[in-house]
Amino acid sequence: MTENRFWRLDRHPEGSDFASALSLQTETLPALGEGEVRVRVGWLSMDAGTRMWMSPRTDGYQPPLPLGSKMAGLVLGRVSESRDPAFPAGTLVRGFGQWADYATVVPALSGLEAVDDGIADIRQHFGALGMNAWTAFVGVREVAANSPGEWLVVSAAAGATGSMACQVGRNLGAKVVGIAGGAEKCRYLVEELGVDIAIDYKNEDVAARLAEVPGGVNAYFDNVGGPMLDAVLPNMAHYGRVAVCGMVAAYDNDAPLPGPARFDQVLMRRLRIEGFFIPDFLHRGAEFMPILREWVDAGKLTVRLNETVGLENVLEGYERMLSGKAIGKVIVKVGD
Repeated sequence: MTENRFWRLDRHPEGSDFASALSLQTETLPALGEGEVRVRVGWLSMDAGTRMWMSPRTDGYQPPLPLGSKMAGLVLGRVSESRDPAFPAGTLVRGFGQWADYATVVPALSGLEAVDDGIADIRQHFGALGMNAWTAFVGVREVAANSPGEWLVVSAAAGATGSMACQVGRNLGAKVVGIAGGAEKCRYLVEELGVDIAIDYKNEDVAARLAEVPGGVNAYFDNVGGPMLDAVLPNMAHYGRVAVCGMVAAYDNDAPLPGPARFDQVLMRRLRIEGFFIPDFLHRGAEFMPILREWVDAGKLTVRLNETVGLENVLEGYERMLSGKAIGKVIVKVGD
């Protein structure tokens, strides 16, 4: 019988104390049920949204994980066993599974899909061809409705989704402002991603810098919420759009944060604010992928991969992602 290690959610984390909330467990894998697929996990994706799944909040976009259940997240790996003819053994797949050596999923419930096995670095299915890239594309092109020549501001701009939102905006002809923490990240935004303006929120007055944007900010790709949103709203142009992708400022709280202090600007500037969630767009992957693949092949869409090795070291990678210590996409290598 095959042994399987997995991370179990034992209690709701307090702040960033994940070591007290999750534990690494071992089980003997049961036989597959009808329609199930078992994936030998190659890599795990570290995503900020999963922090809310660990909380008791029931008003999120997904119900909280029950205590005692396996921690869930996006996985990339090969099918090791299958009772679904659409996913034969050996197929390279991506979908929502468990933080484990082996993820057992029902394809229709996990968004499981076969992905291209022929790309030079299959990890890019978590990178420039992954869900973060899809999120950036939908958020910039459709939700923020960015037009050529307009000013686009992106928060958490050196992270996995933010860095690609900057590039999507640039590729679509926008003038891009990236907000990130620290000089190294700002250099990365300007020198490697080609943003027009980089703002270091740790050492600069974000609102004052945004006030210098000619004509105001036309579109804001918001990964953060909280005080950062308050800094942006008074500097929006009339009829500007805010695409709400993430709320990192709120993820450590079991209760919702108060609304923006500058919410009056939504009326004064006739703004549109819209939240979006990429699983709502998964059915359109065949539409997005050719465009993203063209940009990747042309070197116009890239992402740094920040890799931690070992399932036992998941919490190290997770903390690095949530704390903003990493540039780019944080992933964990589990198997071959």
